[in-house]
Formats: sequence, structure tokens, C-alpha cells
Amino acid sequence: MRQFGISCKEANRRSIVAYLATLGHHPQFMRGSDHWYLSPLREEKTASFKVSEKLNVWYDHGAGIGGTLVDFGIRFFRCTVKEFLHKLASDTSFQQPVIPSFQQPATPHIRSEIAREAVPSPIRIMTVKPIESPPLLAYLSQRKIPTELAGGYCCQIDFELYEKKISALGFPNCSGGYELRGTNFKGCSRPKDVSFIDNGTDQLAVFEGFFSFLSLLTLAKPTVPLTNFLVLNSLAILEKARPLMDRHHQVLLYLDNDPAGRWATTKAVGWGTQYQDNSHFYAPYKDPNDFLRDQPQYGYPTNGPPNFPPNRNPDP
Repeated sequence: MRQFGISCKEANRRSIVAYLATLGHHPQFMRGSDHWYLSPLREEKTASFKVSEKLNVWYDHGAGIGGTLVDFGIRFFRCTVKEFLHKLASDTSFQQPVIPSFQQPATPHIRSEIAREAVPSPIRIMTVKPIESPPLLAYLSQRKIPTELAGGYCCQIDFELYEKKISALGFPNCSGGYELRGTNFKGCSRPKDVSFIDNGTDQLAVFEGFFSFLSLLTLAKPTVPLTNFLVLNSLAILEKARPLMDRHHQVLLYLDNDPAGRWATTKAVGWGTQYQDNSHFYAPYKDPNDFLRDQPQYGYPTNGPPNFPPNRNPDP
């Protein structure tokens, strides 16, 4: 797609941090590789617009939307993809590309799998917005995930699939794609990738899917341990994500108690002593969400609050 002077792929390799600077937007504070801004997309008094410089993606926590540089541009300028690519190609003040690193050295391995998915996606995303659809809110209630918690990590994606309009919960990954879930829909928009939440610790909790992740946060409230989180979004990415997991001192595995999940857990535990199987916390249930849904109220099983994930003992 070079009729616009620059392709979406080339545009999304350019630094979001550098581009925001050309627009006069600068971070209020930084935490590790994360830059926090007052949202350029709306008015706010507390910075909730995060840009991961390492991943080169953004997420507006107040609006529940995020994505790549192109995703930002079409929302900021309220224009089409074509119009934004034209604007970007003609902007001589912003020409320096950047390759998202995804916590090197993990990127080359994870993105090598994504490259094999370079085929047109049947999903055409129309809008990305905060969760407001009554069926989706009911779906969250059915899964026992508090709406305010889901809204901090997910958004509502309205899209077309083979000319059929569908709304689903969207959980963003590190390459600008989304895991999509609804009452009668399970899928994803390309590119496929993991979702990594970097809280600046050397402990990592790993999940198969984002409902397991949200369920653990629900169960662990009100005191969620300071932990990095990795949602694989597919067990097929497990080995590709190993370099990222290996960078952590402790890796807590919350994979499914089914044949595929047990196989993946056994494989990961064999990689080193830092890998720890924590699936017994919700056994004999298949996953944390099945465990959560069988409890009488959010976050508290019949025998009291669960102790998972275990609180990390900080290094002296």
C-alpha cells in the first residue's frame, strides 16, 4: 500500500513518543519505558494516556482505547487512514522510524510467528470505544468480572465480519491487534500477539486468556500484588514468548487445567526453577474464571479470600 506515500506498516514503526512531541504533547511522568500523558484525545486532569516506548503502542485508560500510531492518528485528526498516511508522509518534521522492541530479546521470536499471519483479515474494525453495549455488560456480569475492572483493560470493538456487524470485548495485544470475546463470538483481529503488562517487577504471572487474567485480579482484590502480567492469547505462542518470561526472576503459571494447559505447564516448568505451577489454586476447576463464577460473590470463595498469586518477597 504505497499509493499514500507510506504504508501502515511503515507508519506504525515510527515512534509514538516522538510524534506526540511534534504535536506539542509531552509526558507528565515516566515509569520505566512507559510515558504517561494527559490524553491528547480528550480533556482530563490526571494523566491516564500511556505510551509504551518499548512496545511503541498507546492506551488511553480513561477512554478504554489504544493501538498503534495509525490508530492514534485517525482518532486525533478525525480522519481516514488514507488521509493520515498522506499527512504523515508529507510531514518533514517527523521522519525517524523506530522498530518496537517488545522487551528485547523477545520481539524477534514473537514477531516471527506474527509474520506468518500476513494475510488479509476478515475482521474490519469500525469503532473502538468504552464498554457500553448492554449485552457485553451482561456478559461481563455473567463471567463475574466487575465492569470497572474490565474497563481498565478492555474496550468495546464494533466490527464487521463477512458483512455482519458484531460488537465484542476487545483486549489489546502488543502489536495493535485485539482478542475479541462476546456471548456468541470468540476470535481475534490480526496481528496475533501476546499482551504484556509491565509493572516494573521481576515477577511475572502468565495466563492463557484475558478472562483468566481479569478473574485473578477480581479474586485478588483489594490487594493485588505488584506483578508483571503476560497473557499468551494462545498456547501456540508459549515457546515464542519464553525469552520474555526468562527475563523474570519468578514466573507464576496460571494455565488451564485441561490436557493442553497441563502439557504447556509441564513444558514451562522444565525450563527452570523460576517457573512455578500455580494451577492448584483453582483446581479442580479448569481456569480462574470457572473458579470465580462458582463463588457466592466477587473475589471471595466460601473459605475466605484466596492467597493467589502469592505475595512476592521483595529482594533485600
